Parts: sequence; structure tokens; C-alpha cells
Amino acid sequence: MFKKLGNIIVIVSLVLLTTLTAAAQKNRVDSPNNFKSGAVYVLTNQVQNSIAVFLRNNKDGTLTAAGTFPTGGAGNPVAIPPDPPTDPLASQGSLVLHEQLLFAVNAGSNEISVLGVGKSSLSLIDKVASGGIRPISLTVYENLLFVLNEGGTPNITGFTIGDDGSLTLIEGSTRPLVGGAMADPAQVGFSNDGSLLVVTEKMGNRLDTYTVDKGGLPGAPVANASNGMTPFGFAFNNDGYLIVSEAFGGMPGQGKVSSYESASGGLLSVVSGSVPNGQTASCWVVIANNGNYAYVSNTGSGTISSYAIGDDGSLELVEAVAGSTGAGSTPIDMALSNNSRFLYVVDNGRQMIHAFATEKDGTLTPIDDEGGLPFGMQGIAAK
Repeated sequence: MFKKLGNIIVIVSLVLLTTLTAAAQKNRVDSPNNFKSGAVYVLTNQVQNSIAVFLRNNKDGTLTAAGTFPTGGAGNPVAIPPDPPTDPLASQGSLVLHEQLLFAVNAGSNEISVLGVGKSSLSLIDKVASGGIRPISLTVYENLLFVLNEGGTPNITGFTIGDDGSLTLIEGSTRPLVGGAMADPAQVGFSNDGSLLVVTEKMGNRLDTYTVDKGGLPGAPVANASNGMTPFGFAFNNDGYLIVSEAFGGMPGQGKVSSYESASGGLLSVVSGSVPNGQTASCWVVIANNGNYAYVSNTGSGTISSYAIGDDGSLELVEAVAGSTGAGSTPIDMALSNNSRFLYVVDNGRQMIHAFATEKDGTLTPIDDEGGLPFGMQGIAAK
């Protein structure tokens, strides 16, 4: 009898140990304790520029502030008219995460900073001149990085990324924008295969495209008329269709989104033209990993709209107000976690981040707000 009782105790102990071990492992997964396993990064864009880090809970997407780390350069929190004060750089892509490297613009000192992501800190790896004035947007493909310089005579300039994260200028890579000083650009971005660069011109109402050769050199800019006014942010989906937001000069209720297909030589053709959402100042675009849904932040309405993307690149509005950031908010930059389960939105009006869970049908569920960020921030990345 005692032998049987002993066996029962051993079995029960093993079951309890297994349960506790599994629970401990689950807690470690759900609540990352280092920057590499789940985090959100925000560019403060202050005169002494820095990156604020928030740990992300992998289970519920909530955030915990985890420190601020300098870029070594100067940001520029003061908007240049006609851009509103709550949107100082008026751009998408001012902070980019690539593997364990963060690339940040320093719009006030005309530099790009590279920071390495460690377990509990960010370390400055390199800082280089951006090749122009007032860098506002970055894009990375494999070992290539391009920057969009807005000031003076706007341009794009390319760099190679070394194994250690350092940047080396690609000689002869600087190219002008079609609209020159009147372009008022918002974003530069690579196509999925790295063969094409796209730049949105807000004032020029056009999409500049540049073919990129194997050495990283872009060709001359090709002018593509935007289907709608004030093209701003964009993203490519898995099938290579280009989704572009259209702010329509911030006119009330006139926010729209268009989709394009790219052909050889950098020519773009419209698939769905200016699909309306009834919101104001549609500016930033992100696409979920499945490539079926696009989210657009509407700065003037304090809302986020969702669109379904068809297999042929066509767009259909799912919800004009898929998410709300509240009264007094000005949602600008957005980023999805690496599994697209969570969407994070920078709100410069209330100096905070809003977090949403992304549902399978494209709807958004609010889960968290984290404040304490400075006015003038711009740029967000997540993993």
C-alpha cells in the first residue's frame, strides 16, 4: 500500500512539475524581458534625438516603457508649413527596423544613425551624413539602404550596409525628384524584390519611380501621375501591388486610397483608383502579413480605416472607422508586430502610442495606450 502511495505521489509531483515548467515557459514567451524578443520603438525627433523603447507582451500586445537611447544626432520637431505642427516630418519611414538594426533619420543634423538592438539596450553603431538636407524617410532591401532628403533640392541617396551595421555611401547613387524643390515628398520605399524605388510627391501629386540595378544604382526618375491628390504613405503587399494613401490636401472627409501595378521600366498602372473612406487626411499605410488587409491612419479624423486587397490588387473599403484613437488625437505613423497580431499607432496630438489587436476579418480591437512621449515625435517600428 505504501509503495502504491509513493508511486502516486511521484506521479502527481511529475505532473505538477511539468505543469509549472510549461507555465513558466509560457510566461517567458508571453512577457518578453528583452528588446530582441518583442518590442516597439519610437523616434522622439527632438533636438537631442533618441529612440524610446517599449517591451511588448507577446500574449496580449500591451506595452511597458523600457528606456530611451540617443541617436547621436538632432531631430527636427518643428513642422515646415504647410505641414501641420502635429506632423513635423510629414513622412512615413523615418525609423526602420531591419533584423537587429534600427535605422533612424536625424532631420535636424542631416544624418542617419544606425543602432544595434541588444537584450536590454540600443547601441550606436554608426552615424553618417545623409547626402542631402532634412532626411525624412528610409527604406532597406537586403544590404541596401536609401534615404529621402526633403530639404533644399530633394533627392534620394543610397548606402550599403556592412556586416557590422555600418553604412557606406554608394558613389553616384544620388538622384533628384521629378518635382524638384516643389515636390514636398513623403516616403521612399523598395518594391518587394528590390528592383524598384518609389517616392511620393505630395505637392507634385505624382509617384516617382527608379529602377535599381544589381549594384544598387538607381536609374533616372520616372514620373507617374497619382490617381488622387496628395499621395502620402504606401506599402507593397505580398503580391507586389502598391497601396498608396491620398490625403487630398487635408480636405474634410476626402481621404482615399489607390492601388497600382508596376511594370518594367518603373511605369505604374492604376488598379483601384481613389477608393474613399470618408475620413480626413489619410496618410500612413501598413499591410498585414497575409497581404489581404491594409490599414490607413486618418490624421484629421483620429481614426484608422481598413481595406481588403483582392488577388488582383483591387481595393474594397472594409471599415471606414476600424479603430479610433479618441478626441484630440492625431494618429500618424503606424507599425505592425512581426506576426501582424498587433497594430501600434503614434499619436502626436496626445503624445502616446495606441495599441490594437488585429482580428482575422481585418477589424481592430483597442488593447492599450502608453503615454509620456514628447511632442514632435515621428517614426515607429515594431517586432
